[in-house]
This record gives sequence, C-alpha cells and structure tokens, in this order.
Amino acid sequence: MTPPRVVALVPAAGQGVRLAAGMPKAFVPLLGRPLLWHCVQRLLASGCIDAVVVAAGEHHRDRARAAVAEAGDQVRIVTGGAHRCDSVRAALHTVPDADVVLVHDAARCLAPVSVIQAVVRAVLAGQRAVVPVLTVVDTIKQVDADGCVVATPDRAALRVVQTPQGFTGDLLRRAHQLPSGPVTDDAGLVEALGVTVTTLPGHPHAFKITTPFDLIVAEAVAKAVGSG
Repeated sequence: MTPPRVVALVPAAGQGVRLAAGMPKAFVPLLGRPLLWHCVQRLLASGCIDAVVVAAGEHHRDRARAAVAEAGDQVRIVTGGAHRCDSVRAALHTVPDADVVLVHDAARCLAPVSVIQAVVRAVLAGQRAVVPVLTVVDTIKQVDADGCVVATPDRAALRVVQTPQGFTGDLLRRAHQLPSGPVTDDAGLVEALGVTVTTLPGHPHAFKITTPFDLIVAEAVAKAVGSG
C-alpha cells in the first residue's frame, strides 16, 4: 500500500510592507538567513513532509530558489499571485497527488517541528481540517467604524490561529474552487463548505513576524532554540 503523500505549501509572494525592510518579507534575514530558509528547514526537519512548494512573487522566483537551494529536489518554486489565496491556489495546482496538504506562512518560520508533526498526525488520523491555536490572554473589544466599543466578546471562546494548517488534499482543492475575495486563513474557506475544523495546541514560537519589533523577538527566540 502506498503511504499518503504529504506536501507543504508556503505562500511567500507578500511584500511585507509593515515590516518596512525594503524587500519581500520572505527574504528578510533572520540570523543571516532568509525567513523562507528557516521556514523550509523546519518543515523538512519534521521528517513527515514529502515535498514543499513555495509560491514566490513573479520577479523573485530566482531569489526564492537560491534561498532554499540546499534543500534540493524536495522544494519546488512556483509563481504566486496578488493575494495569499492566489498563491496557495497556484501552489496547490502543482500537487494534484497530495493526500495531505499543509499551508504554512513563511513569516511563522519558527513554528516548532513538534507542531508541524502534530498537524500531520491529526490529518492522517482522520481529521479533515486542523489548525494550531493559542488561547486569548488579552481582553478583546469589538469596535465600530468610529473606534467606539460596541461589545466585549468572551475570550474563553476565542482562539489565536497559527500555521501550519493541515487539510486532506481533496478538501482543500474543493475549498479553493469556491469564489472568494482575499482571505488570510485557508480554514475559513473550508468552514464555508460546512466542514468542521478542529484545533490542536499551537506554540508561542509560531508567532507571525509582521513588524520590526517581531523581528527582534524572532532573533532572540532563534538564538535561544536554534535557527533551523
């Protein structure tokens, strides 16, 4: 019996404007290596990913290829789109044989190997859609267009969602066939199909590097736990 094929998709065509680094976020250096390098290294280090498909900007494919060159044939570079969902869709199109698909942000490049493995195990065990989450520790306010508070949601029922998010390949393909505007979360597309998305514990190190302050924190974390 052929073992399930597990593939990770990395949408990396974003410009990273809020990071203000003068380059696409995926290529911003962290301890001398691009965020994309760290991301791919951890995915492959999990030992449960057969291939990684990186969706890079049209003019940055060679740069992406150079960043992950040492990974060899396990990594493929494709052209991403204007929005995250376009990049995921482009990468997904190249792996029609994938049984399990992970979608992972390059900006969450310090996600522990243990989280990656847990997501894959959960999908292989029968969960069709799985996302790692953290509990919300801050009080959350809902505001209107003028910035006035209109509600205080119960944080006990709220979760911060991370990546990698894992799906059965057929489900994610079906979700991306639906018409949709720009989305930041593939699980949201699956929810629109009426499919239950389950959660498992995430990790603080899987935070998203978005601002210059985040990059400072990431450098401290990478030095403490190892960079790849």
